[in-house]
Amino acid sequence: MKHLRLTVLTLCLSDGMTFGAGLRAGAATSNITPDMGVVLDGTIMKIGPAKQVHDELHARCLVLDDGKTRIAFAVCDVTMMAPEIVAEAKGLLKEALDLPPENILISATHTHSAPRALNIGFGPANEAYHHFLARRIADGIRRAAFQLAPAKIGWGSVNKPELVFNRRWFVKTDSKRANPFGRIGERVQFGPAVAEAETPSGPVDPEFCVLSVQHADGRPLCVLANYGLHYIGGVPTGQVSADYFGVFADRIQEQLSADRQDPPFVGILSNGTSGDVNGVNLKDPNKRKGGYPRMREVADDLADAALKIIQDIEHRSDVELGAKLTTIPLHVRKPGADEMAWAQSLLATDEAKKPNPSRPVIYARETMGLATYPDTMPIALQALRIGDLTIASAPCEVFAITGLAIKKESVAKATFTIELANGYGGYLPTPEQHEYGGYETWPARSSFLEVEAEPKIRATLLKLIRAVNGR
Repeated sequence: MKHLRLTVLTLCLSDGMTFGAGLRAGAATSNITPDMGVVLDGTIMKIGPAKQVHDELHARCLVLDDGKTRIAFAVCDVTMMAPEIVAEAKGLLKEALDLPPENILISATHTHSAPRALNIGFGPANEAYHHFLARRIADGIRRAAFQLAPAKIGWGSVNKPELVFNRRWFVKTDSKRANPFGRIGERVQFGPAVAEAETPSGPVDPEFCVLSVQHADGRPLCVLANYGLHYIGGVPTGQVSADYFGVFADRIQEQLSADRQDPPFVGILSNGTSGDVNGVNLKDPNKRKGGYPRMREVADDLADAALKIIQDIEHRSDVELGAKLTTIPLHVRKPGADEMAWAQSLLATDEAKKPNPSRPVIYARETMGLATYPDTMPIALQALRIGDLTIASAPCEVFAITGLAIKKESVAKATFTIELANGYGGYLPTPEQHEYGGYETWPARSSFLEVEAEPKIRATLLKLIRAVNGR
């Protein structure tokens, strides 16, 4: 039986504080589709330059204001984005709206059929796209703020375990599959051969959370949902798509009969803690498919669940908002002399000249790229409060076990985490998962933080959650 949990946002005022005129909300979308020729995804997946647009990409934005505090969300259909892009967008918003950077959460959905908006040498077209992206994000939040009007809000959740699977598997000890660096014997592999797979190396977070915002007259204004499913994928090379995140935004609008509403309704699906989770059931041949039909199946299922949740929510306007943000420095796992020598040797071979080189060559390039990184990286962590609900965020691809731990240890009545927010910090395996090995732990520009990064990030997020809740 599916587990359904519904909770109402209640007013939590600290001593001596008075409530303002009531909640106001505004929502808007901003088109962030790249020009043709902009490189999609990245150096590992090799999606290639954009050649066709299956469906447009958007920054989907929500602004909330309780009369004292204003907070903003922008969930963007890109694979991830550099902190410089986030800083540029927040700088524009500080100038235009006097909105503090700590009150703005900007995240990526992690669709893989979109640009990987990082400064990793994709050329002038991608560099120009980065500035375009920052401006369009800022435009979307400004437009949402312009739409601010009396509103009411509530939240609920339901468990949807049938759509999520941990993609990291313990493998048989006699597995001879080598990692890109030539090492054999890793205990965990991402998507191993079925015959070698034993058990998943970690849990999933099945909770599907829905924040529902309505106009004062009850018309739907915005839905901000959260689910820990990496992406669906299976998109042809060169095609641009928002993946199931975009399909959900369209479908929930249909479900709520909000099509062509004035002002327009905005559906948003943010990515939860899905760094080690995808939609592929390795042990079931019928559940390994991707592509647009599977995106629609998943999005329709989630939209149906969201509608049921929303219908039972008691929306209210007496909620208090809060925001906290901090930055912590974490060490980078830079390559040593031996790793550099290995990379340089491999990159001097004929294999490195091929248009689609081997995985070792790809990781040799990643090694050289990682060598240019600073010794430490600033990681932005954030907590936003909406009544009894607290939303944490980190710039990493966070494993499900971390998201579950944050929910369990949070002082808030309800908590979820949006990953890939306010920059990019790569995969975030726990120290134990680092010992197991596997793709998400291999040193690269997609996995570069110190082995002890996860407990430090988790502890800091829990402190921020306590602080934003006055604890």
